Amino acid sequence: MGLIELIFGKKPKQEPNASRFQTITAYQPAFRSWGGQIYESELVRAAIDAKARHAAKLSYNMQGSARPSLLTATKSAPNPWMTWAQFMERCSNIYEVQNNLFIVPLRDPYGQVIGYFPVLPSECELLDINGKPNIKFRMLSEARVMPIEKMAIIPKHQYKDDFFGETNSALRSTMELITMVQQGISEGVRNAATFRFMAQLVTPAFDEDLAKEQERFNKNMLSGASGGLLLYGNQMQNMKQIEQNAYELDADQMKLIQTNVFNYFGVNEAILQNSATGDQMDSFFNGCIEPFSIKMSEGISKMVFTQQELNRGNRITFTANRLQYMSVSSKISMAQQLGDRGILTIDEIRELFNYDPLPDGVGKHVPARGEYYFVDEGKQNGGDQDGE
Repeated sequence: MGLIELIFGKKPKQEPNASRFQTITAYQPAFRSWGGQIYESELVRAAIDAKARHAAKLSYNMQGSARPSLLTATKSAPNPWMTWAQFMERCSNIYEVQNNLFIVPLRDPYGQVIGYFPVLPSECELLDINGKPNIKFRMLSEARVMPIEKMAIIPKHQYKDDFFGETNSALRSTMELITMVQQGISEGVRNAATFRFMAQLVTPAFDEDLAKEQERFNKNMLSGASGGLLLYGNQMQNMKQIEQNAYELDADQMKLIQTNVFNYFGVNEAILQNSATGDQMDSFFNGCIEPFSIKMSEGISKMVFTQQELNRGNRITFTANRLQYMSVSSKISMAQQLGDRGILTIDEIRELFNYDPLPDGVGKHVPARGEYYFVDEGKQNGGDQDGE
């Protein structure tokens, strides 16, 4: 039994009767992987990895009491083969590279959801089975079909297709420039390690004579590896070295290529090099990490819970402590201002500095100063209005 059978179950002996599912836009309801070509670029991989590293920090939470067994099964890991950090990082990578993220549920023998797994098919096709949309995944030599309501589809750049996102073809011209620049640098280094010469024969000769003279010269002068002087007779003149200078982009042109990649993936150089300030990290969270976490939360919630359970407030959420992006001085100022006024508990203040909660629930208390009191109760923190 392989991983595909562990995720999708045993392959049915007979394929169900299916036809192509017709969408509103009449756009071909199919998705084909790019094969990860853009992920092979160093700059593009760095941009994608920067987002995946921070997406891995998102925390998994369940709200409501509809599926207590699911909370127990997924509290520490999404499936038997991944941690939550690995799961979130791979989901982010697939989402950015393929613009389509497919998450399927893992079920126990009784059909109950006990985990999640992100699949990376080479091709998907939307089929109509008994009047309902189903997705046919193709993975290497395997093909499996699953109803669309039993999985989470998280598209990116969704425009033409009613279900799938667009490809990264808009980045193709920039990728071609990056490839040409890398090849130019490689050829320049290779040519710099070789010496080439050209000379003119004084006496006229036929093509056969030129070939023989070239062969003789190469054999006598250039075949050895011990070095020495280059000697040639008076039958040659105007000998000179051929210099090949590789074309190199200037700083502004290279900056333009980098900016195209950064704009496409929503990052910048400070994010890639982990030198961003607190305000920059907060903007990055708002623009990249938070939208991805919302899509993940809504997609998996819709996959796991019924509509009635969703209406009763049952949710799966992926959240992050945005205050962790602040500088140390800003954290200290916030702890003083909000802690003194009883807005933050002791454990919440400790969390700002990556400290563990206090034992025995001590950190659940609010450390408000004595001169602040609750207006509705008419009492100060620790006594009545007379200070007793």
